Order: sequence, then structure tokens, then C-alpha cells
Amino acid sequence: MHIPVLRKEVIKWLDPKANKNFIDGTISHGGHALEILEKTKPNGKLLGIDWDKNIISSLSIKTKNLGLEKRLTLVHGNFAELKAIIKKKGFGPINGILLDIGMSSWHIEESKRGFSFRENEMLDMRYSVQEQKLNAKEIVNQWSEKEITNILEQYGEEKFAKKISAAIVEKRSKKPIKTTFDLVDIIKQATPSWYHFKKIHPATKTFQAIRIAVNQELENLKSVLPQSLEILANNGRMVIISFHSLEDRIVKRFFKQCEKEKKGEILTPKPIRASKQEIQSNPRSRSAMLRAFQKQEP
Repeated sequence: MHIPVLRKEVIKWLDPKANKNFIDGTISHGGHALEILEKTKPNGKLLGIDWDKNIISSLSIKTKNLGLEKRLTLVHGNFAELKAIIKKKGFGPINGILLDIGMSSWHIEESKRGFSFRENEMLDMRYSVQEQKLNAKEIVNQWSEKEITNILEQYGEEKFAKKISAAIVEKRSKKPIKTTFDLVDIIKQATPSWYHFKKIHPATKTFQAIRIAVNQELENLKSVLPQSLEILANNGRMVIISFHSLEDRIVKRFFKQCEKEKKGEILTPKPIRASKQEIQSNPRSRSAMLRAFQKQEP
């Protein structure tokens, strides 16, 4: 079951008001979106975007049953193309934008695409199977040792990147690496035993790095941020939730640069984190970091 992270904090910092319009660029199963729509009654509208066609189809049925068709527009697309989507849908004015970056619990638990190192599934890791050609299986079986090392270091900040990439290349020379458990076994064999008993699973950083590479997650984030600021109405707010330091750093630097250029105000000098109570009920929220920015035209 997908549980939206930082639900109360999103509403606090996005500050949706009656009859205002919002965008949820990563709508997933609608947890945050439904809260926003509740706050913007009776005539506020929301545009929800998700790159996964299956998620949009499922959410469309759910929201239709709730009678939200007139106030909610769902789009299967990549938020990196935000301006084009807005233009095509004629949506606006826009008073706030929410981006909950990264994969949902549905991708881990139900998609069967190899996002989790705890389930034995085929290596895929694409958010949009219909549109994306590159998948995780191609990376581990066809990319060079140097290319694999680079993504493990850059996107996973993996200290054993060279050893893991060397082990991947050595293993695939004997037989193709097809499943998540194939990859987990390679990682465990390539890393020291003490590394297997740390707080996070030894495969965490490698899986993160490959997923980011498959979906071009950091490039898409860098692309959507300036588009979001541009299309926001004056005094509109951006709320971004990230789940690792690479994403959070991009958001932090963008907001700082915007404030320096007097395009608005940073509302959260430090990232907002989940409460102890939320972490207990939803462990995924442990790594969530929320930052908010308010646009102010000169």
C-alpha cells in the first residue's frame, strides 16, 4: 500500500487555498493530490502527472469513483516536459507545484520490475516501460566496467564501486545477469563481510545508482526546477521532497540561486524531516527531505 510521505508538512508548506490551482508532478496513487483537492474546494483544480502509465490508469478509475473528474486532470508523462504538458492542457494559473521525487512503494512492492533487492525479479527498473528503451539488465550486461563504476560512484556514492563493477563484468562473461538476486549475490561477493551488517543493505547504493541511470532522474530534476519556477504565478510555492543527498543538493542549490537572483524566498532554510511517529508507521519516510520556495516577482 502506498503511503504518501510528509502529508501534513506538504499541506503546511504548499498552503493550498480554496479555488486555487496546483500541479502534482509525481502524483503516484494520489495521496498528496487528494489532500490538496480537499483544501481547494469547491473549484480549485489539480493537474497530476506520472511517468508510469499503469499508475495513471489505476488512479483514473479511483478518482472517477470519487467524482473528481472536473477538478482533476491526469497526464501520463515525464515532469521534465512540464511546460509542454501545461501548454497542451491549457492549465493555469498555477498557485503551487509539488514534486515527490523517486519511486513509490508500489514500484518496490508490486511493479515486478526489479526495483527491490529483497525480491527476486527480472532486472528492469524503468518507470515507463512503454517509452524507455534502456533498462537495468542492459546496463549490467552491456555497459563497460568504467561506465558502471562511474554511475556507482556518482549516483550511488558507493565506496566499493570499482570492486562491484569488476565483479559484474567478470560474472557476466560466464552467463548473463538477469535477476535482482543475481546482482545482489555479485555485490555481496565483491564487498567485505563487515559491509553486509551495516544499517543499510549492501546492495542499496548499487540499486539506487542503476535506477537513477535508467530513468535519468537527476537530469529530469534539473530540467523541471526552472520550468516550475517559470510557470508559477506570483507568490506561488514549490514544494520538493527528495530521498537522497544527490537530489536534495540539486534542489538546495537551485533554491539558493533563485533567492540570490531575487526570484523568491526560501521558506525552509533546512530540510523538513519526518516525525518519529511517521517513521514508525512508514519507514520509507525516514530519508524524506522537504524543501519549499515561494516565488516573488521583482
